[in-house]
Amino acid sequence: MFRIACLIGLALTLTACSRVNHIGKPPDFTPTTSSPERVAMIAAGVTDQAMPARVTDGASLWSGGQTSLLGDRRAMKRGDIMTIVIEIDEEAQISNSTSRSRSGTESLEIPHFFGIPQRINQGITDGASLDNAVSPGSSSDSSGDGSVRRSESLTLRVAATVVDVLPNGVLAIEGTQEVRVNFEMRELLVSGYVRPEDISRQNEITYDKIASARISYGGRGQISDMQQPRVGQQVLDAVLPF
Repeated sequence: MFRIACLIGLALTLTACSRVNHIGKPPDFTPTTSSPERVAMIAAGVTDQAMPARVTDGASLWSGGQTSLLGDRRAMKRGDIMTIVIEIDEEAQISNSTSRSRSGTESLEIPHFFGIPQRINQGITDGASLDNAVSPGSSSDSSGDGSVRRSESLTLRVAATVVDVLPNGVLAIEGTQEVRVNFEMRELLVSGYVRPEDISRQNEITYDKIASARISYGGRGQISDMQQPRVGQQVLDAVLPF
């Protein structure tokens, strides 16, 4: 019991550390020194080999580089940056209704069963008889009604970095954004896989073209802490069977 109490106390202490961080001050920004985006940008200059320039590129206005007048400025290699456009406006409504009714009755009479009912009838009280020995009956009724209604609306734009290029050419992207307003930090996280051909000429891509998209929009701070139940209450809600 002592070990269990120590483990529970340690878990509660670690959970409370995130709230202690912004007591009396705004929440801190997440350090970007070890972020996957920064690592990809640094590694891109070391591992990626730039395409050798042609002899005519030095004097030509129409070279094939990304910095030329008609160059392709879309993200295509590790460390490049693109813009993710998130415009979610969805609504779903589901309604189900189920009703079932069943009734059954059975009757079994044994008025002449080798004379046994007559013999038993002599030994029981007046008015009682074993002629209608068994007469069971049953009835059941059940009904169910369910309704689900969901509505979501979210419009955001965030810059994401190509953190890896898969062997088939698909780009793995990750993007983070933090906006602090007074004592509340709003966080946006985006990750997934995109095809280079789905990126527009403006170096943008919509969220519906991201495979295995992971989009998280939330926050941390004093307002978020007040909207969440306490850790002890959450534990009791999960443990108590009633």
